[in-house]
Amino acid sequence: MTHEDRGHYAKKHPPNRQVNPEVAEEVKKRAAGGEISCTEAFRLVKDLGVPVGEIGFTLDMLEVRIVKCQLGLFGYGPQKKIVKPAETVSPQLRKAILDDLVNGRLPCAKAWEIAERFRIPKMDVSSACEALNIKIRPCQLGSF
Repeated sequence: MTHEDRGHYAKKHPPNRQVNPEVAEEVKKRAAGGEISCTEAFRLVKDLGVPVGEIGFTLDMLEVRIVKCQLGLFGYGPQKKIVKPAETVSPQLRKAILDDLVNGRLPCAKAWEIAERFRIPKMDVSSACEALNIKIRPCQLGSF
């Protein structure tokens, strides 16, 4: 969602869907000042054993803002994103990215898979995407 939508994240979801109270309680404990880092959100996924979408939904319903995207795409203060285009992209990485495109975009989950497969930092994949003019979306947590 855009900055104009800040504070209205719950509008993305059907009004009849309810949050899991256990997940909501843990989110409240870990969200400082109405924000939670992408890393901490994924820590919740692991610690609670729930799907990533459940965490994203709960964050939205509680109007908790996700910051410090692990791909460097958003949530880094005034400059918003910190990822920069790579100077070069290896043919193998380029092929992996292009092979995983969905409607011309690389899903966040696929970016993470590529990083794991190539044993490189996640931000290296987003940096390659910046160089190739490829947008990464959708976000696993539903931020974009």
